[in-house]
Amino acid sequence: MRRPSARALAVPQAFLVVFCWATSWVLIKIGLRDIPPLPFAGLRYLLAALCLTPFVLASAGARASVRCLTLSRWWSLVALGLVMAVTQGAQFVALGRLPAASLGLILGCTPVLVALLGIALLGEVPRRSQWAGMATYLAGAALYFSPWAPPGAGAAAVSVAVLGVAAVQLVANALTTVQGRYVNCGGDGHPAVVTLVTMGLCGGVLLAVGVPAQGLPAPTPAGWLITLELAVVNTALAWALWNHALRTLPAVRAGLINNTMMIHVAGLGWLFLGERLGVREVLGLAVALAGVVAVQVGRASATRRDHG
Repeated sequence: MRRPSARALAVPQAFLVVFCWATSWVLIKIGLRDIPPLPFAGLRYLLAALCLTPFVLASAGARASVRCLTLSRWWSLVALGLVMAVTQGAQFVALGRLPAASLGLILGCTPVLVALLGIALLGEVPRRSQWAGMATYLAGAALYFSPWAPPGAGAAAVSVAVLGVAAVQLVANALTTVQGRYVNCGGDGHPAVVTLVTMGLCGGVLLAVGVPAQGLPAPTPAGWLITLELAVVNTALAWALWNHALRTLPAVRAGLINNTMMIHVAGLGWLFLGERLGVREVLGLAVALAGVVAVQVGRASATRRDHG
């Protein structure tokens, strides 16, 4: 019997990871009922870093990568961890105020922001299909949010969510830079070290800021189970599986799979959180998702043309 190829296995693996990440949004909203957002986020990422530590210490390649990190590279990791703390803190706070589907739609504009930033930073002018995709996404978002007020959310919540989007974009840019420098460190980089350091720093900063501001977390037994599940399964294990899938999965296909999270979050929010999804909201999500896919495919076509 013929064994499936590595790429064939990577696709369902990537879908599984994206679904796990989508369940995080539901679990976070449930956990926020008795855990303040910043300490909650801090616990998640600090515990995830602790889970990864034994595997990094047991890996000779990871230990060698740590030894070849220069001071400037350590500062790059510190900067990445700090930006990650802003991102995750904003996301947890926003989830306490916004419906999961609403925040998912806002964060889903990341590929659109990438295309727009490419004009200013890289001189890459989007193709017609990309402009059409961005317009489609904005039309879907307008349809979803009309009449311009997400249920149960005020202007402050939307502001926090928008800040989170900006921070996500900064993380993506910083991660690209740091990862490129790290991989070239002695020709034998190890991404697990980047993940461990940034997650540990992110968790520590969020706890250091969150505990004085929002109090010491005192989760119920159910809250501890949610926190451990988020840290072990949805963070440490999920990131390891995602990185493994990316070894054989093209970046464009991975991006398209990741964009399906918008659908998972909306469905899970409706099923487990009682978040209402009317015909208008469903249509808005569908139109917005089509726009994101168009932008992603347009970028892939441009890349193939430039390098072909």
